[in-house]
Amino acid sequence: MRRCSRTGCTELAVATLTYVYADSTAVVGPLATQAEPHTYDLCTTHAHKLTAPRGWELVRFEGEFAPPQPTSDDLTALAEAVREAGRVDRPVEAVVPAPGVQKGRRGHLRVLPGSEEE
Repeated sequence: MRRCSRTGCTELAVATLTYVYADSTAVVGPLATQAEPHTYDLCTTHAHKLTAPRGWELVRFEGEFAPPQPTSDDLTALAEAVREAGRVDRPVEAVVPAPGVQKGRRGHLRVLPGSEEE
């Protein structure tokens, strides 16, 4: 479950705020299935009290925002991830630098095997 993006708020998120800068529009709709960059998750209170900047249009979902219910797919995926992380017999792959990649300072980018274009 995701929390409200507003500073200091600890309530569960039930809506997603998206800005459409080209149209000067703020859109508040049901909670997106995944957190996305440049969107904001809001609780019920903040979703209903939000106002748009001057000169902007606010489009708000007409209805009640409700927290999404976990599905069996969500629970199964979580259980599989926990099970896989806890395995002691899983193989550990050695990281081999790609040809032409210098060893030494580690940056924030890395080459992953199998990411070549076909």
